[in-house]
Amino acid sequence: MTDRAAAFHALHRPGRPLLLPNAWDHASAAALAARGHRAVGTTSLGVAAAAGKPDGTGATRSENLDLARRLRDLPVLLTVDIEDGFDDDPAAVAGYVAELAALGAVGVNLEDGRPDGTLAPVELAAAKIAAVREAVPGLFVNARTDACWLGVPDPLPTALERIAAYRAAGADGLFVPGAPDDTVGLLVTEARLPLNVLHRPGGPDLAALGRLGVARVSTGSLLFRAALGAALHLADAVAAGRDPVLPAAPDYAWVRDLSAG
Repeated sequence: MTDRAAAFHALHRPGRPLLLPNAWDHASAAALAARGHRAVGTTSLGVAAAAGKPDGTGATRSENLDLARRLRDLPVLLTVDIEDGFDDDPAAVAGYVAELAALGAVGVNLEDGRPDGTLAPVELAAAKIAAVREAVPGLFVNARTDACWLGVPDPLPTALERIAAYRAAGADGLFVPGAPDDTVGLLVTEARLPLNVLHRPGGPDLAALGRLGVARVSTGSLLFRAALGAALHLADAVAAGRDPVLPAAPDYAWVRDLSAG
C-alpha cells in the first residue's frame, strides 16, 4: 500500500467521521484543498452536468480520467465516484480503476444502482469489487448500495444483504446513501467496516453521526447544486435590480492562484 493510500485509509475512523466534500472540477477541488480538507471526492452529478452529460448512465468514463489527471498535483487525497464502473465486465472495471490509481487516485466509489432505477445483481456488484481489490491492492474501495436511495422494496433488508456481500468481496468501506436516520446505528453494527453516509441538510451533524459510529460523511452533489443555486440567485438579483445577500465570494486573485502551479 502506498503512503498516500495508507493515509486515506487512516482517515476513516468510526466515531470520528471524515467529512469528504465532493468536487466537480479543478477549481472546486483546489479550493477545498486550500480550505484544509485532506481528502476530496468527486460528485458524479457535478462531473456529468459540467460536461453536458446525464448522471448515472455511464457517460463520463473519459471525463473522470481527465479530471483525475488534472487533480493529480493538488495536495489532497482523491477518491473518484465511478458510478457502476462504466462496464458490466468486472475485469474491465478493474482495469479502469487501475488507470485512475496510476493518475494518483487513492479510492473509488462503486455503486450497484442502475439507470433504470433497479439494482444490479448482487453477484455482479460483488464481482466488480473483488476484481478491483485484486487488481489494485491498497486502493480504498467504497462499495455503495442504492437500496435505500432508489426506494426498492424492503430497502433495509436488501441493504443489509448487500453490505454483507460487498464486505465479503473485499470492500474497504460501505456507503448507504438515503438510509433513514434511525437505521444508521444498525448499519454501522452490521457493516463491520467504515460506514459512509450522505450529509443531509437538517439531518444529524458530524458529531451526532460520530456518536453512532459513522466513519465518513460525504456531501455528494450538494456543493455543486449549491454553487448553481448561488449563481442563479445572483443573476436573478442583478437582473431585478436588487443587491443580493450572499456569503462573501472568493476574490479574483485567490481563485486565479488556485491554478497558478
